Amino acid sequence: MAVFSIRNNHRRRFVILLLSLACFIIYRHFRGPTGKIRINRSMGLRVNSSQFSLGGEPFRILGGSLHYFRLPRAYWEDRMVKMKACGLNTLTVDVPWSLHQPENGEFRFQGGLDIEAFLHLAAEVGLWVILRPGPYIGSDLDLGGLPSWLLRDREMQLRTTYPGFIAAVNEYFDKLIPKVVPFQFKKGGPIIAIQVENKYGSYAKDGNYMSFIKEALQERGIREVLLTSDDHEGLKYGGIKGALRTLNLQKMNHDDIKYLEAVQPNSPVLVMELWTGRCDGWGGLHHSFPAEDLIAVVREILRRGMSINLYMFYGGTNFGFMNGALANPSYKALVTSYDYDAPLSEAGDYTPKYHLLRDLLSAFNNEILPEMPGVRWKEEYEAAILFQHLSLWDALPYTHKPFKSQFPVNMENLPVNNGNGQAYGYTLYETTITRGGSLKSERNIQDRAMVFVNQSFIGIFHHRNLELAVPDGKEKRTLSLLVENCGRVHYGKDMDDQRKGIVGDILLNNMPLRDFTIYSLDMTPGFIDSLYRAPWKSVTNKPSFPSFFQGRLFVNGYPSDTFMKLPGWSKGVVFVNGQNVGRYWDAGPQQALFLPGPFLNSGMNQVIVFEEAEADFKIHFEDSPDLGMTVDI
Repeated sequence: MAVFSIRNNHRRRFVILLLSLACFIIYRHFRGPTGKIRINRSMGLRVNSSQFSLGGEPFRILGGSLHYFRLPRAYWEDRMVKMKACGLNTLTVDVPWSLHQPENGEFRFQGGLDIEAFLHLAAEVGLWVILRPGPYIGSDLDLGGLPSWLLRDREMQLRTTYPGFIAAVNEYFDKLIPKVVPFQFKKGGPIIAIQVENKYGSYAKDGNYMSFIKEALQERGIREVLLTSDDHEGLKYGGIKGALRTLNLQKMNHDDIKYLEAVQPNSPVLVMELWTGRCDGWGGLHHSFPAEDLIAVVREILRRGMSINLYMFYGGTNFGFMNGALANPSYKALVTSYDYDAPLSEAGDYTPKYHLLRDLLSAFNNEILPEMPGVRWKEEYEAAILFQHLSLWDALPYTHKPFKSQFPVNMENLPVNNGNGQAYGYTLYETTITRGGSLKSERNIQDRAMVFVNQSFIGIFHHRNLELAVPDGKEKRTLSLLVENCGRVHYGKDMDDQRKGIVGDILLNNMPLRDFTIYSLDMTPGFIDSLYRAPWKSVTNKPSFPSFFQGRLFVNGYPSDTFMKLPGWSKGVVFVNGQNVGRYWDAGPQQALFLPGPFLNSGMNQVIVFEEAEADFKIHFEDSPDLGMTVDI
């Protein structure tokens, strides 16, 4: 009996120990990202006279921007942990409507677009979150993250209370906002603030619009503090009652701070976007903001007692066709890389900016920061030989069924993709001509067109080249215009005018062309899959262009990150295992495409390249990036 009693006693102690351990784990899991003190969840982020408070305690936002849609899901945690190790306490994330609702009525919140999983992971890592749900987010994305199918409405007025836009926003918010409401601070989640739209002061076409967005968020359950974000010139028109105005800048301008304090007195100052670099455009240079200059601005902001968010802390990649474009001083499409000269490189490596920031924030917080995680190995794979060839003309029977129209039709209004039109990629317009002469685009080519007569190349239309000579000939010939959407403008007041393809008449000897056959070449995974049935041929010494080229990359063991380089190629798009890795162009500055390990398989990998004009039939895989010649901002 004594032995039985002792065993029971041990058993009770063991059960009590297990229960205590379980309670401790639950407590650690649910007490919040700070990991130090129990947080009063009834008191969210509050705006006091000169500083923020969170849970009733003084709080300073030390944030950085990270976009889940610009890196593989497998790397979300790596970038977050590196953010935490740098001394930041807050993650700012934009939500791209265009990716979550690619077609009207179709919503995608799975895989790499699982916003709930991303927010849950941020809480686990120990980061608070500022959410920027849009609907417009800017973010250097095609159309600022707005879906292109909105432009099917010829009367559409984006970012206004135009009924068609309001109805679409309501449908989107009905799906998105319920997913993020449970992640608010007062409900035990990491979201401490929500931004109302983005930089509306620079747009400001509708005095009722910001009120609508604010109410749309609140009526769906948003209860945390609201923010607006504007540059100096937008502060006057972008704010709204009940939302804290925040400032965007790159270099410290005391007049900007004074103006914000005048517009919004007795409030803490948050620099919502301190730009750590700048995006790059094709045909330009890679922009760099010197590390010492960035640190000087951060140090001054901290000295003044202000809060900060680094845009970007990690930039990532414009995979596929998601890049935006600049409108001023003239149209310029952005490159595939979104490295942004950020503290973490495109491949997630530490830069001098990261180390200097970590040292500064460690001293500022007077604490020992978490250990820095190791960086991922970059592999130099054996070059891939692209041994098969499929001309664009031979691929046409395996694409979307062509559409016949008396007049040219822009991409967005083509009868494809369940009535949603074409969002990205190329569109081929063909018609019959019986004479040569002067061919004029009348600025109706958006954005760039290769022009052919009987499949022979005769020239290119773009924003500065508006006229071509068509060779003489009296017989019937096929005139083809292969038009590329190079990226819709993402900022400014030209957004309503971003329809792509041929958007008006093309003139031959001042007579408008008519009777078109139109092919949608959107380069989606389904489009690439359809090419498997096509008659690929062995590459000859002089293949025709434009063409698709196919080859294999062999990976021995666990796949690592690498960089694809295409010397001897001209301009096109690369697909690896059906994934659109992005555009390349010898115009530079970017000379290598980042290929993350999660896009690869152990063993054989399929590589397809769509090339417009010139090919070397070989792709090199190296262990270092090449963002091109650099210029300091």
